[in-house]
Amino acid sequence: MKRLIHSMATVLILSTIAPAVQAQAISLQPVATPSQGRVVNRKALTLEGARVIIAAAVAEARRKNAPGGAIAVVDEGGNLIALERLDNTFGAAANVSIGKARTAARFKHPTKFFEDAIKNGRISLVAMPDFTPLQGGVLIEVEGQIIGAVGVSGAASAQQDEEIAIAGANAL
Repeated sequence: MKRLIHSMATVLILSTIAPAVQAQAISLQPVATPSQGRVVNRKALTLEGARVIIAAAVAEARRKNAPGGAIAVVDEGGNLIALERLDNTFGAAANVSIGKARTAARFKHPTKFFEDAIKNGRISLVAMPDFTPLQGGVLIEVEGQIIGAVGVSGAASAQQDEEIAIAGANAL
């Protein structure tokens, strides 16, 4: 009789525990969250990073004895983060540098690419709004990811604008 009671108790305990064990096994399965496949982690340029880029660009402008220069840094969406205009730079250079940086960031190409395309006959590009296809806008990339762009205007030439922008972009 003692054995029978022990066997019945064991069956009762196992039947009570089994669903809980099974439920626990199911809850340990990886559960897809609603955001999987819909959200990505990206690197983003900070104000401090923009300041480092501008400092490097200013140093390059001084090293090259550039007559002036406006340096704009934008995020990957083309939104302005920081701007600096050196003394003796013509006033419109600030807006031109923002346009170059914005164009490079939004179209994911250096602005020289567009200037060359237009020179080679692709003049329909000039019809795009808010587009500055002038050499001097370059991308800022970290580990293969575009995180922004630098635009420079007001140096001695378009080539020098681009060299200063590249020096800034390489500072990160």
